Formats: sequence, structure tokens, C-alpha cells
Amino acid sequence: MANVLVLLSDLHSGRSSSAVEVGLLRFWEARNVRRSGELMGVDMLLLDSQILHHFRSTFFSEKSAMANVLVLLSDLHSGRSSSAVEVRLLRFWEARNVRRSGELMGVDMLLLDSQSTMMPATVNVNRLATHLTNLEEGSVYSLTGFEVTHCNQNYRLSDSSLLIRFTDSTSFKKVTEPAVPIPLESFRFRNYSEMLGLANSNNQLPDLIGEITAVKSTVTDPPQDKNRVMATIRMDNDTSVTMSLFDAQAVKIHNQLEQIGVDPRVVVATSVNPKIVGGRLFLNATSGTHIYFDKQTDAGERLFYRLVERDTGLPPVAPLLKSYAKVEKLSISELNDFVVTATYRVEMSIADETGEGLFVAFDGVIAKLHNMRAHEAANLLAGDDVNPEETDAPPFVRDMEGKSYTFQVKVGPYNFTANHQSFTISRILGEGERAPQPEFVEDGGDDDNGDDNDGAGLVRRKMKDGGCSKSAGPSAKSKKARKA
Repeated sequence: MANVLVLLSDLHSGRSSSAVEVGLLRFWEARNVRRSGELMGVDMLLLDSQILHHFRSTFFSEKSAMANVLVLLSDLHSGRSSSAVEVRLLRFWEARNVRRSGELMGVDMLLLDSQSTMMPATVNVNRLATHLTNLEEGSVYSLTGFEVTHCNQNYRLSDSSLLIRFTDSTSFKKVTEPAVPIPLESFRFRNYSEMLGLANSNNQLPDLIGEITAVKSTVTDPPQDKNRVMATIRMDNDTSVTMSLFDAQAVKIHNQLEQIGVDPRVVVATSVNPKIVGGRLFLNATSGTHIYFDKQTDAGERLFYRLVERDTGLPPVAPLLKSYAKVEKLSISELNDFVVTATYRVEMSIADETGEGLFVAFDGVIAKLHNMRAHEAANLLAGDDVNPEETDAPPFVRDMEGKSYTFQVKVGPYNFTANHQSFTISRILGEGERAPQPEFVEDGGDDDNGDDNDGAGLVRRKMKDGGCSKSAGPSAKSKKARKA
């Protein structure tokens, strides 16, 4: 961090490793009048960008670009700023006046710089037309022409005591390559005891991360009044809290859970308000609360794999695609070997009263049943050198054994070759679930890419005990129940 660009007002006594950009107003010789005017050196007067715009001298005309010098959020002070900051827009939300029937007042946001400093910012409703369409969570911006003020000390969204206000002269432009890399995410997580300390104080709005153990929703279709979603979340040391979302937020999360199709395991919730009611700790959502499930954040993904390790005793497995994200040259034989050995699907031996067959389930199907991708499920199974009869099946296999399911399968030319007598599962329906109606499309083409769509038939079958394996390659032919 040597030579960080700062303002003259940021300097302190002592040797400085910072950098400043200044205009040289004037200079003159410094002489010692007690020693017959002996020359001691040259003195000068410098001017930085904070008051540069007050001067119109011609020799400064070529220095006008010195305004908007790049600084950090921690360098800002209250007042109108002529500096520039590069920030990532973490998240933004509408600010409404609850005392005036939810009247829109503007948009609030949370900004992050390269030093992981977070600072709130606000755009008044009268300026939304200028900036709203430009706002995109996660993008990096160059911010200039803004005002800095002290924020409300209640319901604070960050550790900073300052707030950025957009003005009529504010410029908020996207940056593709920031001068210094900015982290992708940042949270202010608090543990259970810290949440207790903040409860009922209305001082801070911390962030939460934990394991979801139960969800209850009162949202109806269509939504009625008093919509509410309540989630029980296990935090550190097996302590649990209840988080509540209301009205529009409740409807949004309810719909999101319906679309996911599986029960998420990990939740990250931002800007919650801790309350103690009846001796119990509750976390209420606020207008700034954003909800992220499972692997939608890096923090949530790390917790997700720790929970997998805790439940299975196996080390966490990184997603398959991340393991092969590096760019390297492969021969055709090496690429074929990767496809044959990659554990990106699960094979199941399934039987009914007429016979037995080998069914293949890819990522989407496994995720809907067990909240894990196919390659994650496959890594929980026994290895190639282990006799499956001498090992215990993992929990997600035991949960399926003996149950009846309706399998929607896809049958194509691939299934009628001598070496590929298996069926690709495109959808699994539990007991009581209704089969979807067929969709008719024009020129749909033949889909044989192993994904989860375009099912061609429904088969009611019962899972055999132990009948689950991870794929050993496209040519796996055994109908015998196994784990490989």
C-alpha cells in the first residue's frame, strides 16, 4: 500500500509513504537574514484538488484533470467531494416511508472498495430517473461528484459513520477494469452471542449465515394480506434463531423457494434486525435484507461443504467444473478419458414386478431430490476398490430405498444400441405428484445431451435396496445394483 494517493488534508507529521497530486501556486528563495541573506533553500505553496476549482488562473487550465483524484472510501470526509472512488455495488433496494403508506423516497445501496471498506449510499427519488437503469448488483463503478454526510447512527448497515449522497452532478459509471481489484462480496456476520448483544438496540443491522432446519410460509396463491415466511436457522454452537420476512419480501422468498424445487440447506441474510421476544431471539428482515441460498455466495458455499463433511465424515468436494476451470491442451484420448471417468452422473438400478433396468440421473434430477449435484452425490459413494455389499449406503441412498417413484425417461436412438441399454431420467415424481402435461414445440429437434429436459415416457418403478452408483463412463452396462 505504499504511495497511496491521498489529499493534503490527510497528511500527518512524520515521514510519509503516501502520494499527493498538487498544483504549484508559487515559489521563492528562503534566505537567512541573520547571516547576510545566506540562501537556505526554496519555499513553495501547493494546492490540491479539494479547492482547485476555485481558481481560474490560466496556468491551471491544463491541470483541470487533477480534480476527481482517486481515493479510498476511508479517505472521505463530510462535505462535497471532488474526489473519485472505485467501488463495487454490493446490493441496492427501495427506501420507502412507512409513515406515508410506503411512499417511495429513493434507493439505498451498499458500496465496497478495494480495502473491503463498506459504506452506504443513497439516491433521492428525484434523481432515480438518471441512475436507476444503470444500477447492477456486483458491478464496479467510478463514482464522482457526490456529497458525504454523517449517516443515522441507528440501523447502521456498515461500520462506517459516513453516508454518500448522490447529487445533480454525480457521475456513476461502470468500470470494466478497476485500478485495484475489489472483492466480490463482503458481509458483517455476527454469531449468536453478538446478535443477543445487539437485540432491541436498533443500533446495527448485521448479516446472518446458518443452516436452515425448518421453513414455514403463510403465503397463499394468489398472495393475501399479512404474508409471512419464517425460517428456523441453526447458528454456531447449535443455537437456533427464527428469521421472519413479511409482505412483499415474504412473497418473493416463497416464490423463490417454489422455483428452486428443493429445500435449501444454507442461508445468508443481510441487514437483519435482532429482537428478543418472550425471552427468545428473533431476526426480522428489513428493507435492506437480501437472501442467498446454498452456493449463491462464496461464504454460503464454504458452509455448505462443511455441513456435507460433518454429515458424511468425508472431506468436502469442490464442484467438478471448478476443478477443471484451468485452460490446458488435451488430446482426443485424454478428453475421452475425462468423459469416461468424470463422476457427473448417478446410475440407479431400478426394478418393478416385470424386470430391472439401469437408470441414469444427471445434476438437475439429483439436485431436486437431495439438494446436491450429481457429482457431489457420486463422491459420497464407495470407490471402485470397495465391495458395496460391505459398506453402508450414504443417507441420500437410504432415503430412496424401497420407495416408489414415477420416472420420466427419454428414449432415443442411443438407447437401442447394444452397448447403451440404459435410460436417462429427465424428471422424478414422488408419490402423489402429478405428471406434467406434454409440451409441443415446432421443430424441437432431437435432444440427446443428457440434461434434464424433454422426457418422452413415464415409468412407475420401485427403488431396489442399494441400487445407486456413480457413473464409470458412458459404456456402463451392468444392471446389478452396485456402487462404483
